[in-house]
Amino acid sequence: MVCGGFACSKNALCALNVVYMLVGLLLIGVAAWGKGLGLVSSIHIIGGVIAVGVFLLLIAVAGLVGAVNHHQVLLFFYMIILGLVFIFQFGISCSCLAINRSKQTDVINASWRVMSNKTRHELERSLDCCGLFNLTATSQDDGSCNAVCRHRSTICPTCGEKLLKHSDEALKILGGVGLFFSFTEILGVWLAMRFRNQKDPRANPSAFL
Repeated sequence: MVCGGFACSKNALCALNVVYMLVGLLLIGVAAWGKGLGLVSSIHIIGGVIAVGVFLLLIAVAGLVGAVNHHQVLLFFYMIILGLVFIFQFGISCSCLAINRSKQTDVINASWRVMSNKTRHELERSLDCCGLFNLTATSQDDGSCNAVCRHRSTICPTCGEKLLKHSDEALKILGGVGLFFSFTEILGVWLAMRFRNQKDPRANPSAFL
């Protein structure tokens, strides 16, 4: 069978949807890791990335079923929804890459101020740091910080720097991966459209599926 034939289009569409499933799981995993940092959860874009990942995972499953069964209706809705996912994912990815260090610092500062002392101390222990930034590192100054680094030396790294490093990594990964694979979704729409208009050689030769 030539590359442009029915079998080739079917296999290519199935493989592409398997890739979409892996990308969806990757987006959910990285976003959940960033959200698990506590302060990063205040960035609403992280929630948007998780939503895109879940939606991409579901539409990939639907596309895989539609490709295997050559289901016309399912493939039609797959094309429409995948096009909408492309627009949404492209916007979210650009937003992740556009958040600069200053914006992340403002978000972290705002979240730190509304945290309870218990939550702050738990975060300090988990990240092995004291205080937020120089102007707000009160727990390091008053001795209330009980991070491990306090027992090793008199100077501990600030939690703000560690949180900025983790959030910057998460946003860059999410933005880069999302932006790259968003363009492959155009390929998915084209493949689905082409596959829908091809004849199944195993079907009735007089039927155009």
